[in-house]
Amino acid sequence: MWQVLIVEDDPQMRAFFSASIAGSGQLSLAGALSSVTAAKAWLDAPARQVDVLLVDLGLPDGSGLEVIRHAAHMHPACEALVVSMFGDEANVLASIEAGALGYIHKDATPDDIAQTILEMKAGASPISPMIARSVLAKYRMLQHLETMPDGDPQIGLSPREQDVLNLISRGFAYAEIAQLQGVSVHTVRTHIKSLYSKLAVHSRSEAVFEASKLGLLPRMGAADL
Repeated sequence: MWQVLIVEDDPQMRAFFSASIAGSGQLSLAGALSSVTAAKAWLDAPARQVDVLLVDLGLPDGSGLEVIRHAAHMHPACEALVVSMFGDEANVLASIEAGALGYIHKDATPDDIAQTILEMKAGASPISPMIARSVLAKYRMLQHLETMPDGDPQIGLSPREQDVLNLISRGFAYAEIAQLQGVSVHTVRTHIKSLYSKLAVHSRSEAVFEASKLGLLPRMGAADL
């Protein structure tokens, strides 16, 4: 019997997970907790056995990443499965670096989480398709950057895409960008869709953040403020 510790602050989700585990003939519920503090205390207690950590990231007193790291330190054989509303690659990669073997988005939570846990114990690494696609897109972007000449930050942006990127970073609306560029709003949307794909992002704020990290945006001076 694999011992499963649940760390989830939503009472309904915690009950749902607990019921699924209780209905499995190969899993046993070791505990069901709702905070980082409670989870760490449980893991620190002597004679505890835990084989699987089922953990949310957004907990009331901190991040589930703390619990994953603590479990890895106190119970090295414990395997962690994240079930979270956070679907961005930063949280996914941080979870994997902390020791998680699987990552399920709450919107795609399987009806039988116990079966997902058993698949993980059998060697699988469960990950929601929407999250896998986002992470793969980020990987492709990074791989593309590694193959570029040193000092060239453009990652394949066309001159018009670069212009649009500069304008959205300054807060211009699509209609304003269209007027400034002398094109239709539809054309602006097409450029932005291409930008998002090349930067592996899904929103204006993410595009500006990634572009800034990659050096694609000029530094703002007093005249820009």
